[in-house]
Amino acid sequence: MPIVVDEVVISVEVTNQASGGAASAPDATEDKQTIINECVERVLDILKQKEER
Repeated sequence: MPIVVDEVVISVEVTNQASGGAASAPDATEDKQTIINECVERVLDILKQKEER
């Protein structure tokens, strides 16, 4: 029986405890969000390609 994935939810928490990453500058937060968005886009593209096969 095939499994169909209708929705994928990915959540990521990025911290750097070695450098005291508890408090980060707003620019660092925006950079992290950009990286997360890029990762999500790539995962969705890979899933779409597998679905088309």
